[in-house]
Amino acid sequence: MRLSTLPLLAAIVIGAFVSLNVSAEGVQADPVTEAGIVNITWQGVDNYRDVKAVGDIQSRYELRTFETLTKNLNKAASKALKPDQKLLLVVTDLDLAGDVRPTFGASVSDIRVVKDLYPPRMTFSYQILEGDQVIMAGDEKLTDLGFMQTIGVASDRPLRYESKMLADWLQKTVAPKL
Repeated sequence: MRLSTLPLLAAIVIGAFVSLNVSAEGVQADPVTEAGIVNITWQGVDNYRDVKAVGDIQSRYELRTFETLTKNLNKAASKALKPDQKLLLVVTDLDLAGDVRPTFGASVSDIRVVKDLYPPRMTFSYQILEGDQVIMAGDEKLTDLGFMQTIGVASDRPLRYESKMLADWLQKTVAPKL
């Protein structure tokens, strides 16, 4: 081996080692979304049951899904909580309503089939803060088996079933205890 190629070889080996370490350490942290008085940490997203994108890049779809759910929950929380209270959630599992099915070449992307058989589900822990004081906390495992009967067919809002499930939980479980 010639001495002039040694620095080039060393640079390649070091570059490969650095990129391996960055990818090993650069594992994406759990995303956090915040809107108004709601803060949600989405923990272990890769292990969620079903947040599969149809017709979009997976990471972009996940982020849009998380932001939409946070925004919609903030609307419900603003009505249920007192002005000086805040809702913190740590979501550990999410299963969107419906099931993703392949189209076997009939279209470019898969489709989400929404039927009673595939209800929305969500597992999370929560805290209600008043100032810096935790006034309520708990763990929830929500499933809305009647989701197809509760929302009108004219509704075309994204994530309407999951948003309604969270709003109902807030009204029936949290609001009466405050």
